[in-house]
Amino acid sequence: MEEVNETAVTEFVLIGYSGRPKTRMGLIAFLTVVYSITIAGNVLIILGTIADPRLHNPMYFFLGNLSFLDIGYSTTSIPQAIANLLVDKPTMSFAMCSLQASSGVWLGTTECFLLAVMAYDRLIAISSPLHYMLIMNKRLCIQLAAGTWSSGLFLGVIPIYAMPARFCGRNVINHFTCELIAVMKLICSDTSVSQLLMFFSGSLSLLVPFAFILFSYLRIIVAVLRIHSSGGRLKAFSTCASHLTVVTIFYGTAIFSYIRPQTKTTNELDKAISLFYGTVTPMLNPLIYTLRNQEVKGALRRLIVR
Repeated sequence: MEEVNETAVTEFVLIGYSGRPKTRMGLIAFLTVVYSITIAGNVLIILGTIADPRLHNPMYFFLGNLSFLDIGYSTTSIPQAIANLLVDKPTMSFAMCSLQASSGVWLGTTECFLLAVMAYDRLIAISSPLHYMLIMNKRLCIQLAAGTWSSGLFLGVIPIYAMPARFCGRNVINHFTCELIAVMKLICSDTSVSQLLMFFSGSLSLLVPFAFILFSYLRIIVAVLRIHSSGGRLKAFSTCASHLTVVTIFYGTAIFSYIRPQTKTTNELDKAISLFYGTVTPMLNPLIYTLRNQEVKGALRRLIVR
């Protein structure tokens, strides 16, 4: 985020819920519970996929990546949000605010591509089960995982620092975290280039992977309907249903926030949507995958007993 200021902005004041102590206390309790469940659930999935040899396959390798990503995604925002809600007018330095905004975008963009890779993995597993391990070999899995993280960095972070941004002394953010969209509302220079960059980056990182996921699942549905065994069809649909639930929640809120015309003000709906995809989605991922997946539940039971 390039700083070219007439009046130097060295810190930001976050007033998302200033003057509303009851709302802040309720959010602190909510975020504390959500963050605890997020960390515990995702750590258990990572430990379970590492410790149980039965989960040493591509599907759970990518699930472990998703859990690691969700831990980082929630950690970049929730602890700082709780700290901000403890005081009436919290402040963050320009550098820390930029770091939080860019980290959130990087990890969020990475998740977009990772969910697409997981859809491709399910497509190969169901449409070509006999060649699954041959196609999704260890080398390809590592390359795909590395590609998602580097794509998130390239399409998420680099455009942020390429945006021409000038803050003319305005430093009050109507939010409880330094979310990119909320920070961009303070830019006093022409934001047409910035919005074009954000739309282009958002289209590549949101709409393209989402379209690929929809295409993959159309092919998966066709392949599942060809399975003669009702038990096999049920197992395939159960595995894919958990992934589709995660995809719907994540992409739905993210597309609503980023792929639409931006205004100069932040309303309550913007903050609610941000709260949902930034805090609730990382918590739901381990719950959805463990509740709908017998192999993961079995691995976690064995891990706890051990």
